[in-house]
Amino acid sequence: MRDGYRVIVTREPGGTAIGDQIRAILLNPDNSRMNAQAEALLLAASRAQHIHEKILPAIAEGHIVLCDRFVDASIAYQAAGLGLDASQVEAINRFAIGGVMPNRTYVLDVSVETGRQRILDRFSRSGEALDRIEQKGYEYHQRVREAFLKIAAEQTDRVMLVDAARSPDDIFADIYADCQRLLRVLSPE
Repeated sequence: MRDGYRVIVTREPGGTAIGDQIRAILLNPDNSRMNAQAEALLLAASRAQHIHEKILPAIAEGHIVLCDRFVDASIAYQAAGLGLDASQVEAINRFAIGGVMPNRTYVLDVSVETGRQRILDRFSRSGEALDRIEQKGYEYHQRVREAFLKIAAEQTDRVMLVDAARSPDDIFADIYADCQRLLRVLSPE
């Protein structure tokens, strides 16, 4: 608890025991033959479990929920990245989330080149293998980035685009300041 707020931090895919099992399937490089529809459905299934098991109970208890990724990621990765029909991806996710949407989404943007270099740097430091998504090519990642930029441009009331090519301290300062403004709006005293 900080500044009187109770906060939980979680992620997608995963965030629950079932979701983490789905995450392992989704990211396993051995599953390179997974088709786009299966990927989208698995992500929506993980999201539905996550919402009902973790997010909704936390909100009911008065927590602020910080979640790494949500529906926008499916629109970017499965619709734009894999070429699925965006309306179909949106439909399965509407069913999965049951009306739950974040008050704010931060899109941390870097060029594809910078993102790939950061992944390779992490790989060389940790020795862990690149996951199935990280192994995809430049064009895929460029489509994903363009989709996130489009989402940010079209949904400025909910989505804040953050230049993530800057220092971590500068990125944190911008997001922290925006969170403080948002908390004042959402819970005026």
